[in-house]
Amino acid sequence: MNEQQRQQLESHLAHLRLEIDPILAKQYPSFAGKPYPLGRCKEIRNAILDKLHIQLAQEKIPEAIKPLSAKLSGGQALKPVWGTLRDEYFQNAILAADWYIDAANDTVNPNKPRVEVVKLAKSGFSAISSFEQFCTIAQKYWQVTLYQNDLFPSLAPFLPLVCVNQQGACWLGAANDDMISLARKSEFRLSERVLSMLPNTPQNIKTAWYTQYGHLTDHLLQRTEVDPKTFCQSYRAQHKDSDLLFRDAVVKAYLQLAKGVSIA
Repeated sequence: MNEQQRQQLESHLAHLRLEIDPILAKQYPSFAGKPYPLGRCKEIRNAILDKLHIQLAQEKIPEAIKPLSAKLSGGQALKPVWGTLRDEYFQNAILAADWYIDAANDTVNPNKPRVEVVKLAKSGFSAISSFEQFCTIAQKYWQVTLYQNDLFPSLAPFLPLVCVNQQGACWLGAANDDMISLARKSEFRLSERVLSMLPNTPQNIKTAWYTQYGHLTDHLLQRTEVDPKTFCQSYRAQHKDSDLLFRDAVVKAYLQLAKGVSIA
């Protein structure tokens, strides 16, 4: 893809944003008190990806995305990715071979161009490689205080963090496929390490969670007295890191808690 083609693709994607923005703004008017598009990089990325898949499947492909079609002709696919930009914030983007496509470039700073297309090597984008790295970014980007997940310790090997923002919203982290995969691939060693570094969750926060969710009967949410690091060690010994059915059971248990609590 030469410079002219790159600019044409950026322009094409910017026009697609003009099509989807009114729809998404109505569906997602705000995020943590901030107006659309702030904080909506995942929703925007997914909507643009859907449109690109439709256009690439057409008999007559729009001229601006023909370079994408050529890159994908070797059996590759447009790949949705999540990670960090320069360890400043989290971002959802699209990879097309060695090209980085940020269709939601304005979701941190609304004054930036809607779309950026750049070589992956120059993008500053990378995967998250540890929970400590995640915590460092989250503390700056989300302005959260972090605790170890001793609320529901049986989930902690997969979801080791408790996040509390300045508005008092509290949730378990990091509940996305990338971070859960990171925990599993490390046989929960990365989870155990960050749990050892984080403070216990304050009692008032625990009370709020147990008051709101104490009625739940899922067995994974019952053993609240066990140290979360013990579960990391136990799951590792039982090879739970490679047990997809157990992973699904943990996610199912988490989904019952996904709304979090407010401690404001």
